[in-house]
Amino acid sequence: MSAPAGRPDFAGRRITVAGLGVSGVSAARALAGLGAEVTVVDGGDGERQRATAAELAAAGVETRLGDGATLPKGTELVVTSPGWRPDSPLFAAAAAAGVEVVGDVEIAWRLRGERPAPWLAVTGTNGKTTTVRMLAAILRAAGLRAAAVGNIGDPIIDAVLADPPYDVLAVELSSYQLHWAPSVRPHSGVVLNLAPDHLDWHGSMAAYAADKGRVYQGNEVACVYNAADPATEALVTEADVVEGCRAIGFTLGTPGLSQLGVVDGVLADRAFVPDRRERAQELAEVGDVDPPAPHNIANALAAAALARAYGVEPRAVRDGLRAFRPDPHRVQRVAEVGGVLYVDDSKATNPHATAASLAAYEPIVWIAGGLAKGATFDELVAGAAGRLRGVVLLGADRGLIAEALARHAPDVPVVDLDRTDTGAMAAAVHEATRLARPGDTVLMAPACASMDMFTNYNERGDVFAAAVQALAAGQGEQ
Repeated sequence: MSAPAGRPDFAGRRITVAGLGVSGVSAARALAGLGAEVTVVDGGDGERQRATAAELAAAGVETRLGDGATLPKGTELVVTSPGWRPDSPLFAAAAAAGVEVVGDVEIAWRLRGERPAPWLAVTGTNGKTTTVRMLAAILRAAGLRAAAVGNIGDPIIDAVLADPPYDVLAVELSSYQLHWAPSVRPHSGVVLNLAPDHLDWHGSMAAYAADKGRVYQGNEVACVYNAADPATEALVTEADVVEGCRAIGFTLGTPGLSQLGVVDGVLADRAFVPDRRERAQELAEVGDVDPPAPHNIANALAAAALARAYGVEPRAVRDGLRAFRPDPHRVQRVAEVGGVLYVDDSKATNPHATAASLAAYEPIVWIAGGLAKGATFDELVAGAAGRLRGVVLLGADRGLIAEALARHAPDVPVVDLDRTDTGAMAAAVHEATRLARPGDTVLMAPACASMDMFTNYNERGDVFAAAVQALAAGQGEQ
């Protein structure tokens, strides 16, 4: 296959793809389809990797399993999957050989063709997936052929090569992806928030923030920032943008000039209206956002700002938000049993995300713990102490949360579950139920990663929901 007009010619080039994940497989297939000689390397050699390697072999892609460190001879370009660390031996070998290393997002950008679909890009420590799905729903409500792609799980390379082409793409970008995407220049972008995360990968908070800030480079219409998070606005001031590009803030309060915000239960736009000094445009009601928790209203405002930057009419913002349904395990109502609400926010895998979840309810019996990933919990606990009825802790690093509770919420009852078996979550739900009173919320927002006890946060949320449903069934039988 020859390269389509306006796209680079990869025919005959020797390209190494690092990793057999979703993005790596997508990149390998696309580049092989364009005539490249593709080799995929992966340190794993399990059943899943072998099955994927067999599928790729049918597409003419060579796979080397059990060795992710050796650079294949003759490699002219390395395409990495997002999670591979910059200090990986493979990349050191590439640098020594003078071989460029980029990510799948960079390849997608280079493959866009002569009349590419604009990218509306979303990054931040928390809220990315929800915001990008909201944005895609708004764009579709406006009658546009749009998709939510990128770090959300749908490969961006597949989207830019889609036939028929998309009108516009809502693109979720992680800090990893932005690190490996030097050429990407979105139509408009947003950094939702910034809090310490993945510092083991980036090396420092400054490096992490700098990679997030790449989402603003080359923006044409709007750099959207969080007015409650000055670090995001600072990234806007540092960005090199197209002349005329505007800084647009979003706030949970009354919007100022060039901002979107909330007025009397209404999402209001004072940025993309003809006379923004004198008036605001109603976009939707707070009740149109599911769930209407404060952090999710902020996500909706960010999505609306990007959509409005693209020229979407107010009615489409409302209709898109009404049509949107959140993904599982994100502040998801599971059941109400005996007057107690049970909420699954297993996706809250760091303190910043959990703080937003805790701020949405009162009083709370909090289920927390897991792998801390180097996080600290004093600020989180101090901020939520007044809302806590009780706490149930489980997981490898639960002791760190227990210590923070002892310092900042010494009067709150704490149950420490020293177990990691399959029944631990059911025991946590049982203990939380014992502590809760009618009108309380039992909130599973762990503030930690899940891999000490579960495959991922999805499994953790599913196990919590199953335990709650078993509780509800038992209550129904009584």
